[in-house]
Amino acid sequence: MAVTNWIDGAIDAAFGRERADLAKLTAGGVLMMLGAKATPLYLFQSGLRGLEAEWRLRHEFHGSLSERWSRAVAFYESTHVDKTNRILHIVGIPMIVGGTAGLLLIPSWTPPWAVALGSFSIGWALNLAGHKYFERNAPAFEEDPLSFVAGPVWDLAQIRQAVKSKVSVHVPHFARSRM
Repeated sequence: MAVTNWIDGAIDAAFGRERADLAKLTAGGVLMMLGAKATPLYLFQSGLRGLEAEWRLRHEFHGSLSERWSRAVAFYESTHVDKTNRILHIVGIPMIVGGTAGLLLIPSWTPPWAVALGSFSIGWALNLAGHKYFERNAPAFEEDPLSFVAGPVWDLAQIRQAVKSKVSVHVPHFARSRM
């Protein structure tokens, strides 16, 4: 408990309370890429919990989990309307999820761990490039922390729909006019 209190205090002091939770997520990712296992998990859950609490306060949200999930998915979809960005996410998010699992489960600094590191890094690069160059907005998780879960679920649904219909990635009707 003392170590986690020290970590929280150090991050709060370095980044300020308003940016500390996002800094925890970033620090967790960096430490995971350096081979750490337990500390990144602590930082992820602590950062996500803090961001979610801030989101609920900012939006004066007191609804059910189902209502919260619906809002998160709707927000995620509204911030991912560019077709190229969506494709980059459909490729990148599975790479991030698989890379994360590998970085946490495979012994650090082994060849399979290096593959997981590459997958994690390239997946993030694809997602961030999609937002910077195509969508021209910040990643959804900066505004809505539940996007860390909504994104992979949404992508899986898009892949499933594309495979079922054997057509390109679904673009909602409100987004077609922007393309």
